[in-house]
Amino acid sequence: MKNITRFCYTLFITALMFSCTSRQGTDASSGKTADITGKTWKLTELNGKPIMLTNPKANPYFILNKADMRYAGNGGCNGVGGTFEIKQDIMHIKFNQGMSTMIACDDLATERSFTLALLAADSYSIEGNTLTLNKARMAPLAKFVIQE
Repeated sequence: MKNITRFCYTLFITALMFSCTSRQGTDASSGKTADITGKTWKLTELNGKPIMLTNPKANPYFILNKADMRYAGNGGCNGVGGTFEIKQDIMHIKFNQGMSTMIACDDLATERSFTLALLAADSYSIEGNTLTLNKARMAPLAKFVIQE
């Protein structure tokens, strides 16, 4: 009888431990994949390097609108936008090329890299307030934080 009680106790503790852990990209309280739509995502890194802007107020960002499956944002100088596809359960994302304004600005190289990262991304991961756009198993293309 002691062995059965000990086994049940061990099984209960093990189940409790696994239920308290969260996977990257999930909400620990619900166990569901974190929703990245409806938030303003501000660019912090491109290709593993922190971005350097001549005008810090012109930080590139984007927002995903789930209602019409469109993204909109700003590369720092020019507006960008288009449609996107997302499969949150497997953390796949695809940005489709849409529109962009064509104003010349100081941080044009950062803006181009930002736009290329969006269009190249095929998956994402999220940890806390940080969103990472990825391409296959390569290093992260871009990192973003939720804009406060």
